[in-house]
Amino acid sequence: MKRLMIPLMLMITTVGMAQVPSGEAILEKVDENQIARNRKIIYEMLIHGRRGSRTLKAQSWIEGADRSFTEYLEPPRESGTKMLKLQEQLWTYSPSTDRIIKISGHMLRQSVMGSDLSYEDMMEDRHLLRLYEAEVVGEETFMERPCWVLKLTAKETDVAYHSRDIWVDKERYLALKENRYAKSGKLLKTTEVKSVIKEGDRWVGERVVFKDELKSGDGTEFLIESVTYDIDIPEYIFSKAALRK
Repeated sequence: MKRLMIPLMLMITTVGMAQVPSGEAILEKVDENQIARNRKIIYEMLIHGRRGSRTLKAQSWIEGADRSFTEYLEPPRESGTKMLKLQEQLWTYSPSTDRIIKISGHMLRQSVMGSDLSYEDMMEDRHLLRLYEAEVVGEETFMERPCWVLKLTAKETDVAYHSRDIWVDKERYLALKENRYAKSGKLLKTTEVKSVIKEGDRWVGERVVFKDELKSGDGTEFLIESVTYDIDIPEYIFSKAALRK
């Protein structure tokens, strides 16, 4: 009888383990949901700072994870400000000065338009599987959705965040919550998705709060007005000449 019980227990344990996908498999599906051939997004950015709140409206054209172009539309004093990302290079244009500035070095850590995001955040490769090792460390419910909890550890030393905890919706493979840490273990930034929408076969965070934990204020809120996938984007959009157009 004991001889029969040991293989049975092993079989039950194996079946239980098989129900939990690997961290890499989950992260791959997160990337598949997030990365598209291209897309256009129109959104509002509500910056809740120490001295009050302000709202900006922008539109972005994004191709894969390497090219993006953003134009701010409102308020009037920010209208015409633009930002261009080409792989690991980033430029901004301000109509008030009529200058194109390349953002590099320590400037990448500066805030974008006074928000809780840095230029470094904007530059980051969105393929998380390229940057991090992933381990499933638990299961929790967030926003009434069952989630896998993943611990991500950087593969290289030159990434913005050494490690992350992410809560991934088991069905939609959308990261609903995230904590980002320095190498010391200090919590740097948090993200929480407050509502979602489905566009085609992709799930998107419709309302997302991004918080720099080292700053005062209540974070920066992103509200998606519209998102369109697989559109024709003119090649000139991803050029420095487009910054002044």
